[in-house]
Amino acid sequence: GILGGMSWESTQHLYALINRGVAARLGGLHSARLVLHSVDFAPIAAMQSAGHWAEAARVLGVAATGLKSAGAEALLIATNTMHLVASEIEQAAGLPVLHIVDATAEALRAAGVRRAGLLATRFTMEQAFYRDRMRERFDIELIVPDEASRAELHRLIYEELCRGRFEPASREVLRAQVAALAERGAQAAILGCTELGLLLPAGSAAALPLFDSTDLQARAAVDWMLG
Repeated sequence: GILGGMSWESTQHLYALINRGVAARLGGLHSARLVLHSVDFAPIAAMQSAGHWAEAARVLGVAATGLKSAGAEALLIATNTMHLVASEIEQAAGLPVLHIVDATAEALRAAGVRRAGLLATRFTMEQAFYRDRMRERFDIELIVPDEASRAELHRLIYEELCRGRFEPASREVLRAQVAALAERGAQAAILGCTELGLLLPAGSAAALPLFDSTDLQARAAVDWMLG
């Protein structure tokens, strides 16, 4: 079950990645068995800005319960930021969340990365949930851009990427953010917002190796579904 729509730009990308992954593994006309609840992002975004995380968790918990009723056996939250309330969603639905931080951390650890830069929404970069899980479960340290850079990255995500705008100038801004993290000793950069990989895909020219959380989440989902 996928909790999507936050934004739908990245949700459709995740949906395609999972289906392509299943087809690559099984061949022929195989595709993924999924159920999707796509929320209206505007009310959720307003809750984020107001710090009303409990209300957002309630809304997503109701949606997740519906996914369970439709036959889902596990959940994907198709947004990094709303993993802040992943445990509340799990509890509401009675289903495990295939956690995006775990999928990302496993790939970083396999690559020998112990210190990574995190590029994401302001909420993801400034709240502790992402950094704490990465450190406590995987012994990986995360660093984030300075305050002005965090604000610019947040603006780029909400005002451009979530609205389907992928500007060359913004791609260079993102590359500059990666370079700044490299100067501070990061060994890799996490594209820790589900839209960022649409602007600067993993494998693109950059000062650091890029780890796209959406792509890694999709791979983890395929592994779980076919495991």
